[in-house]
Amino acid sequence: MDTNMLIEGIGYLGSLLVVVSMLMTSVKKLRIVNTTGSFIFTVYALIIHSYPTALMNACLIIINIYQLIKLGRRDRNYRLIRGFTDSGAIPYLLEYYAEDINKFFPDVRPEGLKQCDTAYLITYETTPAGLFLGNMTGEGEMNIWLDYATPAYRDSSVGDFLYKQLPGEGIRRIVFSGRSEGHEGYMRKMGFVSTDKGFVKEL
Repeated sequence: MDTNMLIEGIGYLGSLLVVVSMLMTSVKKLRIVNTTGSFIFTVYALIIHSYPTALMNACLIIINIYQLIKLGRRDRNYRLIRGFTDSGAIPYLLEYYAEDINKFFPDVRPEGLKQCDTAYLITYETTPAGLFLGNMTGEGEMNIWLDYATPAYRDSSVGDFLYKQLPGEGIRRIVFSGRSEGHEGYMRKMGFVSTDKGFVKEL
């Protein structure tokens, strides 16, 4: 392979990664892949002496790193909003994310929403970041029907925020006894303990 082909290959690789990053639903992954692609494209631009292109991509790298630092903070600007199960945003979001929800919670069906007496929407600024629904089964205890984070915010920060807020809502113990595909690792990471009742977390 001659030098010119190698240089062109570097340029194509950088361009490909930037394009692929735009297809990702996770904001964090998008930023990481975009940063990698921008770095490679910056190198390519410097090699061919295209300094405006190099400057633009260097700026993108700085912006991405800044946003990744913000994403890594545990004190994101989340809000916990008490919702309703029969109208408003929660039924709409359940329908909108139905296919993704079903991958992790195969037992969750729209008709089950009627059985929930407690529902919360977690937002990041004005963007939906999570849904938390279930039933109060005793004093301070909630049985979880759905504990879901939208794809862009699936890095445990939603859970960190939510579980700190629930005691203020009078919820001191949460129990998940449903069927979940690949969700057990997350629950163990967040401090849930496997019991004969299911996965239990004391708040």
